[in-house]
Amino acid sequence: MSELNVGWHELHSDVSLNFQLNRWAAYGGPRWLADVEPVLPMLRGYDVWRDTFVGLGERAQSEGRTLDAALHFRAAEFFMTGADPRKEPLRKRLVAMLSDACGITPAMRREVPFEGLRLPAWRLPASRPRGTVVVFGGFDSYIEEFFPVLDTLRDREWDVVAFEGPGQGSVLEDQHAAMTPDWHRPVPAVLDAFGLDDVTLVGISLGGCLAMRAAAYEPRVKRVIAFDVLTDLLAVIEAQRPAAVGTLMRGLLAVGAGGILDRAVAAVAQRQPLVEWGVTQAEHVFGRSRPSEALDAARAFHTRDVSSRVRQDVLLLGGAEDHYVPVHQLWDQARLLTSARSITARLFTAEEHAQAHCQVGNLPLAVRVMSEWMEGAQAGRTTARS
Repeated sequence: MSELNVGWHELHSDVSLNFQLNRWAAYGGPRWLADVEPVLPMLRGYDVWRDTFVGLGERAQSEGRTLDAALHFRAAEFFMTGADPRKEPLRKRLVAMLSDACGITPAMRREVPFEGLRLPAWRLPASRPRGTVVVFGGFDSYIEEFFPVLDTLRDREWDVVAFEGPGQGSVLEDQHAAMTPDWHRPVPAVLDAFGLDDVTLVGISLGGCLAMRAAAYEPRVKRVIAFDVLTDLLAVIEAQRPAAVGTLMRGLLAVGAGGILDRAVAAVAQRQPLVEWGVTQAEHVFGRSRPSEALDAARAFHTRDVSSRVRQDVLLLGGAEDHYVPVHQLWDQARLLTSARSITARLFTAEEHAQAHCQVGNLPLAVRVMSEWMEGAQAGRTTARS
């Protein structure tokens, strides 16, 4: 089983690419970084990035380093689009390798029927379980990449059930099911399949939004963790651009000027490869064919309409220097939870190496905070509106 490593590294001048490097270093640690550091000066374009990490993965696999190889392959595949013939075989290869490296066996996996789909789900049973945690990811993750985190939760004696829903992982790639904001539908299907009650629901990244949307309608969820908080996806997308551009984008969507928005996005994408990749990925996840349609779909992913219905104990996590989610969304979400039994907010800092999105840099700390909070919430030690 891989260990969760502590440390934030300044490896690349591009904040997004630097985050991706730290994302995989959190699992691979010093050995993975030793592979990467010599090639850092080369990583100046996405074509070079993809080719370099494929090469690093092949070398690591030939040396019998399964986890390192899987992380290299994931770093490469993350920036591949569906037009790249390498993407699909590499995805299947790397998710199998992540399972092998983390000791996740086929016996732990099952498929949950849901509205004509088959949701892959895994159960990691603890030896002396203190409770059950139900976990899912967000916008562009595979649940397999969270296996080291899930196994750490299991080591803390929590039964863990993890699954992928519409728009995620193999449900998106193999069954072509687009992302939906109606997460109150797949969550009950998973609870039914495993016979679960009195669970803690953990949503990772965009999952922090989806978890609130599910908990608002599912009484078997007694505790909710947003890891991290995300109250408004369109606002997150807008925050990646200058304020005036974000305002213009929202305005064009409001008046139905999709054609103008499509042309504007295309012009930007020609100059900025990250925008081109991000738009293509959004179209894929949301099952849309135009940038304006994908952005319009993103408008439904917020918590304003459901937060007042959340009556559970809630833990909100946030990074003080999250480059995706503006930090004010942590406090926005807390204010929206007008009916929650209790609210605990935890903002992680650079001094803790946990300032980034989803606490990449100090995942052990995030797991400890979640575990200790769950223990307290189950014992009734949370304070209402804390």
